[in-house]
Amino acid sequence: MKETMTAEGLIKQKLAAFQQLQAEFEECFHFVQDVHGQQRFPTFSVADSVHYLHALWVCECKDRLLSIYKNISRYEGRRCLELLLSWQDGDTATVVDFLYRKLDMLPVADITRLLHQALYHDNDKNLARRLRHGRLVMLNRGTNLMHALDAIFAVEEDLLVKEVQIACVQYRHNPSQIEEQIAEMDTPLYSYVPHPSLAQRNMVLMNKLGVDVLSRPTDLPGQRSWRVLEPAEPLSPFAEQVIEGYQEMTSPQFNNLKGHRFVDRHERSNDLQV
Repeated sequence: MKETMTAEGLIKQKLAAFQQLQAEFEECFHFVQDVHGQQRFPTFSVADSVHYLHALWVCECKDRLLSIYKNISRYEGRRCLELLLSWQDGDTATVVDFLYRKLDMLPVADITRLLHQALYHDNDKNLARRLRHGRLVMLNRGTNLMHALDAIFAVEEDLLVKEVQIACVQYRHNPSQIEEQIAEMDTPLYSYVPHPSLAQRNMVLMNKLGVDVLSRPTDLPGQRSWRVLEPAEPLSPFAEQVIEGYQEMTSPQFNNLKGHRFVDRHERSNDLQV
């Protein structure tokens, strides 16, 4: 009984901690989506790069607080904290390597080849529209990376470190705070404890954010390929297959070679006698 109460208390602590984090998480989630190609930034300052690392950490905190099962490391929040700590000591190369790994995903040649196939061989205009949109997202992603690197490489190392330190203060990541944040991620509050209340909170939240992210015209149903077209109404029953010539067995007169009586109610003959 004591263990159950302790587990329930931990769930309440997780929900309370996320309640305080939720507004910041929603902002960070949208920012990460924009950096990953939903938006093309005209510039991307050093402070924006710090913001990006901070946002990935916040998204990681959300996953841990709500105990999201992870079979891949998508946000790498602890790694982002380590990068912010080392960047304030002048280690820029490691940050650049991380940004390249996160943002340098540009299979534009493959997408262009598939686009040509859809237009001139398959005559699939919906698929071609989606491929154009995907290629634009990839170009936005690459452009954001180049803007970020341009801002990082444009200043001398000592001035760059000062910019990073100022931005880290803004996002609550000075060295002492980072050490506390890394240690906190090893506490039970951020441990994996699956629970229906946590799962429900995550589903409601991500459904809302998913609608917000997919609200652009190119992401709406009807503008996609045939696989995700709007359903026709009314929907037919699942797995229904009508067989022509089928007749329900409502009387022993049908499909009853041995003459068994398997209907309990009275039946009438053609001369109306029972």
